[in-house]
Amino acid sequence: MRVAIIGAGMAGLACAERLRAGGHAVVAYDKGRGPGGRMATRRMATAAGEIAFDHGAQYFTARDPDFIARVAQWHAAGVVARWPAAGDDAWVGNPAMNAPLRAVADACDVRWGMRIDALVPDGGGWGVRGEGVADDGYDAVVIAVPAEQVAALVAAQVPAFARQAEGVRSAPCWTLMAAFSAPVAVATDVIRRAGMLDWAARNSAKPGRSGPEAWVAHAMPDWSRDHLEAEPAAVATALLAGLAEAVGQDLPATIAVTAHRWRYARSGALGCDALWDGHAGIGLCGDWLLAPRVESAWLSGWRLAEVMPGA
Repeated sequence: MRVAIIGAGMAGLACAERLRAGGHAVVAYDKGRGPGGRMATRRMATAAGEIAFDHGAQYFTARDPDFIARVAQWHAAGVVARWPAAGDDAWVGNPAMNAPLRAVADACDVRWGMRIDALVPDGGGWGVRGEGVADDGYDAVVIAVPAEQVAALVAAQVPAFARQAEGVRSAPCWTLMAAFSAPVAVATDVIRRAGMLDWAARNSAKPGRSGPEAWVAHAMPDWSRDHLEAEPAAVATALLAGLAEAVGQDLPATIAVTAHRWRYARSGALGCDALWDGHAGIGLCGDWLLAPRVESAWLSGWRLAEVMPGA
């Protein structure tokens, strides 16, 4: 088959990798500028040099045998490493969280900076439409985006899929990225659930990282929801104060600071691996179907590919 995948995060790329291994021709489209999705890495230029922040998912675990095997391959290739500060079973991308996604994407046909707005019937299959998108036809389409973005693409084609997606909601998250002129004098590299913060970590202490002292902090879901439309600068100021409170001391001077809003951060869970409609030739995958974990996103994409014809 010729398959279009909308969304090149972990789920979409796992599906693409499995389909390509089965001999299918796969093209993935993503509105982002490069690999990452919610495993993204933000790079900022400062007077002290470029600094990279893992501002989405902070680490992942591997428990399913299939995913354990894939992580072992990534480890052998040097694109993931263990991070004991987050737990004995914690892994991170190396040298950035998006490293394993970049490795997979490099072997696939991924078209970045392309937002797909609609699916249209095309000779018994589907065409994908969006600004700058070539007028190509596909036998099947996989949609690997957050639940909140699914209905707009499939409501007319598979109404049941749209209704299922509409029943799952994600929690938002405001994220602080801050680099400092000196180390933050706290013994731990990870702080969990402290005041307004759900998570804070010394990003520069992760394996493979270098450069100045850099921290990432995630606000609690309720706080993020209450301040969802706030200005990023005001959010960054508030989260810096929250980080100072969490570490119990004044922070060193900042050399770079910004805030990023994840409108769809931590997904809900529909309770199934993936959805496939063979009559329509449309499938859905993503962590929102299974559980809000990196591993779940990979498993959802991999298992969708396994049930598609010819896989």
